[in-house]
Amino acid sequence: MVAEVRRFNRTVTQRVGALNDRYLSRSRTLGESRVLWEIGPDGCEIRTLRARLDLDGGYLSRLLRALEADGLVTVGASPGDGRVRTARLTARGRRERSVLDGRSDELARAILAPLDGGQRRRLLTAMAEVERLLTAAIVDIAIIDPEHPDAQQCLARYFAELGERFESGYDPAVARPALPNELRLPAGLMLVAHLHGEPIGCGALKFHGADPAEIKRMWVAPAARGLGLGRRLLSELEARAAQQGCDAVRLETNRALLEAIAMYRSTGYVEVAAFNDEPYGDHWFEKCLPGSVHDLTAI
Repeated sequence: MVAEVRRFNRTVTQRVGALNDRYLSRSRTLGESRVLWEIGPDGCEIRTLRARLDLDGGYLSRLLRALEADGLVTVGASPGDGRVRTARLTARGRRERSVLDGRSDELARAILAPLDGGQRRRLLTAMAEVERLLTAAIVDIAIIDPEHPDAQQCLARYFAELGERFESGYDPAVARPALPNELRLPAGLMLVAHLHGEPIGCGALKFHGADPAEIKRMWVAPAARGLGLGRRLLSELEARAAQQGCDAVRLETNRALLEAIAMYRSTGYVEVAAFNDEPYGDHWFEKCLPGSVHDLTAI
């Protein structure tokens, strides 16, 4: 599999011209051209550029200095916050970006030109699938403090979505709590998924001693759905629970969350009698973790 991935990388880098020092026949590298493109006509904060392109800060600084030296970019303080550095295109930079835009269109047409209609459709379908899978592969999931701004952003969006989808709306003050102190080790934990530095999903655990751990706050941003992130978060929470010595995990959910219910059932969760008094709960699920004393598949 590694050899196949490497062969694919070699083919793509050669076909798109990434091996050339002068990308798209311009006087700069692919890295410089990509930074120029990402800055865009409205400018871009340096920290956003770094996260969006997954670049080391030192390397990005060198690319920006090269673009500044060519008179294509200026870097300065943001008008709204002097502590934030922002890159902006000069008039010459905007003209260069326009040329790159046209050359990129030409390259895309050159890739498609030798193919017939059916081959083009197959290529575009395959490209979309590869892009989706590569995007999924660069999502990072890590434990984060529940009061961190990224965690709070996820929770706010999660609560807002529940309010839109539940028949009676959603009020966090009415629901069973999952307080910050309950989502910090050793009482529990919270996971947040990031893509290009932006929080796009979360999930949490509450530990209850010898009883099953409780999964809470499972949410994936609408734009990130279809990447398999929900299942990945769920699997990660299960693994974290097992590491803490839990034999099983359980959760409750609302009947409006049909996709979540289907995911739980397809990943081995079994519907059980209500184990709490969650006012928004319609379904209660439990799953024995692999290797636990209750795991019948291990017998």
